Amino acid sequence: MHTFFQELKQGSQALGLELSDETLNLLLQYQDALVLWNKAYNLTAIRDPKEMLVKHLLDSLSILNDLPAGRLLDIGTGGGMPGMIIALCQPERQCVLLDSNGKKIRFLKQFIADLKLQNVVAVQTRVENEDSIRELGQFDVITSRAFASLTDFVAASKPFMHGQSIIASMKGLIPADEVEALKDEFSCEIIELKVPRLDEQRHLLLLKHI
Repeated sequence: MHTFFQELKQGSQALGLELSDETLNLLLQYQDALVLWNKAYNLTAIRDPKEMLVKHLLDSLSILNDLPAGRLLDIGTGGGMPGMIIALCQPERQCVLLDSNGKKIRFLKQFIADLKLQNVVAVQTRVENEDSIRELGQFDVITSRAFASLTDFVAASKPFMHGQSIIASMKGLIPADEVEALKDEFSCEIIELKVPRLDEQRHLLLLKHI
């Protein structure tokens, strides 16, 4: 059994998730690969696996119960958070992980190939690249935990949206001024998240076209 299996199981249950042992092991395989590649490629500033478990795995898992259904785009996925974690937990969902950083996308492509994952692809491109926008099409859900600015994230998401698309933005503190600035165009549902063993504020913002 993996060193962190019980911790991940307990943490995911505390989030109200009932993940199978197979899924928990896949998540830990992903974390092990991230730790290994991180030594050479600097994919994440967090190097301690125990800290990764909380700040990457459990943090990403905390949005699962509130995430709308449908084809998902993760903008600025980095090493795959939260997009890869969503894809591993929800094999029925098609996920596209987008980042401009070649090293991070190489890591994700290798992991996808090694595990023969059918529901997720990693794409190296800039979010504003018009060819990519045409090729990738529209998404039901667009997520990110990388954007510092909510307004920038919304602007980047718009070309990938259809009328019913939902933007799911992971935030620490609520960016009240930015939510206010977007209110004429988007309704915003704010969900407070509690990540086990993380003493920091976490929120999920769900934005829909008015």
